[in-house]
Amino acid sequence: MTDQSTSGPTVNRKQPRVFNTDKMPKVQKGKAPEKVVHPFSRKAAYLAREEIRLKKKERQKNDKATRLSSIGEKLLWFQGELDPAKTAYTRKDACEIIERYLQRFDSELEQIELMNGIKGRQGRLHGAREDVIKQTIERERAQYEGIGFEIPDIINAKHLKTFREWSGDLKKLPNIKLRKVSNKRLDKNDGEQKNEAEEDDNEDEDDLDDEQLDEMVLMSD
Repeated sequence: MTDQSTSGPTVNRKQPRVFNTDKMPKVQKGKAPEKVVHPFSRKAAYLAREEIRLKKKERQKNDKATRLSSIGEKLLWFQGELDPAKTAYTRKDACEIIERYLQRFDSELEQIELMNGIKGRQGRLHGAREDVIKQTIERERAQYEGIGFEIPDIINAKHLKTFREWSGDLKKLPNIKLRKVSNKRLDKNDGEQKNEAEEDDNEDEDDLDDEQLDEMVLMSD
């Protein structure tokens, strides 16, 4: 008897296809779109105020750096004028140094004058620079002949020593003590000037604060 289970056509049953999920590209999740801030909303007003605050902070930072740089240049100039043999200066000595400082632009002004003195030249060269120099000298001269021109305190022996040892590091500017010197008080004799310097030794030391920085910048423009 013939077995019917083997007599029929053979059915080819396919195995289900298995995908390797490790090699399949990963679908990246998209970021949620940022919400549009309404121009008249509270958040928009806050963002505007924050932007103004950050800009103001950055501007103040840059202004302070400029002030410190200007003051540093001025103090380095005075440091370069110090006599290594002197341990203290009188007010008259300080005034002589200030006079040289007030004449620091003389050569530049002479060069500008020579350039503008060339025949046939039309217009005035470096006019803006010349105006700034003359205004600076006028302001400094008025201070020197009035309330006093601020310089490193070289009359006080202790402060002079600190100033001599200054390396030019702007971070150490607060260690430099300042003094206003006027030529109106040159009539004092040496004894009175010495006593004045000794009195300063007993005074409390003040740091170079922001107000002093601003004043020195005005005098060193």
